[in-house]
Amino acid sequence: MNVREHAIQCIKDEAQAVLDLIPQMDENFDRAVELIMNCHGKIIVTGVGKSGHIGAKIAATLASTGTPSFFINPLDVFHGDLGVMAKGDVVIAISNSGQTDELLRFIPMVLHMQIPIIAMSGNPQSLLAKYATCHLNVSVAKEACPLNLAPTSSTTATLVMGDALAVALMEERNFQPQDFAQFHPGGELGKRLLTTAQDVMLTEHLPILSAEMHLGDAIILVSKGKLGLGVAIKDGKIEGLITDGDIRRAMEKWQAEFFNRTVADIMTRTPKTVGPQTKISEIQATMNQNKIHNVLVVDDENQLLGIVDRYACVL
Repeated sequence: MNVREHAIQCIKDEAQAVLDLIPQMDENFDRAVELIMNCHGKIIVTGVGKSGHIGAKIAATLASTGTPSFFINPLDVFHGDLGVMAKGDVVIAISNSGQTDELLRFIPMVLHMQIPIIAMSGNPQSLLAKYATCHLNVSVAKEACPLNLAPTSSTTATLVMGDALAVALMEERNFQPQDFAQFHPGGELGKRLLTTAQDVMLTEHLPILSAEMHLGDAIILVSKGKLGLGVAIKDGKIEGLITDGDIRRAMEKWQAEFFNRTVADIMTRTPKTVGPQTKISEIQATMNQNKIHNVLVVDDENQLLGIVDRYACVL
């Protein structure tokens, strides 16, 4: 086998290990979800070595999807970190063998505090499984490592079980994109879901027209506005909107008579408008659905506050 074939076999082995988790899932998984859903405190994930690295990722995924959680190394518990735990918390303890000494020495303290334990291990007969409130079986037939020694398939299976737990909890909580954005305000999704029209709208040098204005004069104002549109306003309220496309079509239709026509002859009398607090994600959806490049931002009295251009929605 060449190097690529070894890599492909590794992927196949790990993929199969993940699929083999499905028949191993039972009422213990349901119980784990129930424990977390009823938890009034924090979810504390713990593990040693590679299991610890996987545990840290599981804790991060849970925390970012609506389940307050963090990772703690069981070795640190013996040096003062036990104080972070309290009755009402839930512990997720991870060990492939279920016999990790450092983790097992930590378990009696958790039980003494009457904190339920969700165990993840590859050994349902282990001491960890025995003392856990429920046990999630993540056993694998073999490691993807050619020596069947290095944690490969086992760590992948554990990681996937953690993701399955997080996804099930998201469904139970009806976790929505807006909720996700609150936990990821610095990301692209967070910006789109939290940023409003008011934050990005253009408010200066807007191309304001009147419905009675001749199209020859309107072209000049539309061109100066550099937005490809003009807004007809009367008594502070929006009467309509014209675009570059409207102007071109009018030229083709009326030709020499074009300059005698007015804005009222070609304007859209019900342009798309949004309020200042409308989320950018909603504005993008409106633009895409209606195949437009701008929306008008108005107040409760239909007075123009600003214009949001498609490029302003690219955060």
